[in-house]
Amino acid sequence: MASGSNLSFILKKQDEVCFEDRPVPKLKSDKEVLVAVNYTGICGSDVHYWCHGAIGSYVVKDPMVLGHESAGTIIEVGKGVTTLKAGDRVALEPGYPCRHCEPCLSGHYNLCPEMRFAATPPYDGTLTGYWAAPADFCYKLPEHVSLQEGALIEPLAVGVHIVRQAAVTPGQSVVVMGAGPVGLLCAAVARAFGASTVVSVDIIESKLEFAKSFSSTHTYMSQRISAEDNAAALLKSAGLPAEGADVVIDASGAEPSIQTALHTVRRGGVYVQGGMGRDNITFPIMALCLKEVTAKGSFRYGSGDYKLAIELVAQGKIDVKKLISSVVPFDQAETAFSKVKEGQVIKILIAGPNEKEVKAP
Repeated sequence: MASGSNLSFILKKQDEVCFEDRPVPKLKSDKEVLVAVNYTGICGSDVHYWCHGAIGSYVVKDPMVLGHESAGTIIEVGKGVTTLKAGDRVALEPGYPCRHCEPCLSGHYNLCPEMRFAATPPYDGTLTGYWAAPADFCYKLPEHVSLQEGALIEPLAVGVHIVRQAAVTPGQSVVVMGAGPVGLLCAAVARAFGASTVVSVDIIESKLEFAKSFSSTHTYMSQRISAEDNAAALLKSAGLPAEGADVVIDASGAEPSIQTALHTVRRGGVYVQGGMGRDNITFPIMALCLKEVTAKGSFRYGSGDYKLAIELVAQGKIDVKKLISSVVPFDQAETAFSKVKEGQVIKILIAGPNEKEVKAP
């Protein structure tokens, strides 16, 4: 049974957060489990809700617990749970679909219109002491994968889904626009899938330096020139043909980045939009059409993405520990959010309120 604090980090309204001790959740079905949350990463969406109170049509109207990148330890299982037991360490997939609609039944549950996603209004997130979840959305971690690594499975699964949308195959050239956490993980997954050239693009030199040490074969500092000229300079700097790269992924959501990306992909190549920015932008539609580019969107993660993400970490193909800038105790959550907002770090983990030992890997 649960013992300890269920202290939660709550966004009361735009620019105002607080700590509140909430009741420990009770299992609502025999297929659920209760998890003591050990570590939670800070996502850009968490910071966006804090600073702006909304993302698109998702508006914070009532106090909401933040956080959705978490790993924890099972402390209670429902009577119908046979795959997990108390003491198991798990990565938490934080979105639960209806399981009955057409997208769910066709294997695309991430597109479920009734998705209940943690820290997306009106649903509470995982920056709390205890979290109740469907057992099949809790993924047991191999013994040699730490709980801190487990907290990074969520953003890695995002990268896995984006790269799977791009259908990256061995020997291909891949350009990733944006070297934030998701962009870095897209580059790492592309390398793990066998891409021979992986170029990370950003406007911040320190991010590009990290990208080169983490996973990318080449980096490019985006310039304040036309999208066409930027694309030409990018391809030349990476030693790629002037015709373009096989795959281009935008993980930034920035309009200039998207415009450059469409001029960077080759004829018949693949473009995937992973980053979210403004609702409407100026889009180079002629470049898309004349080159007959296959363009896809990407949203969160779907069937098999979490399991593959865990396998990539377990097999040593992606070292997510390198992304962790620091690990802080729960009572320093607001300070940690400020550091992420200021762009000082790649990824901060917040230890759960019941975590006794706090240290970086």
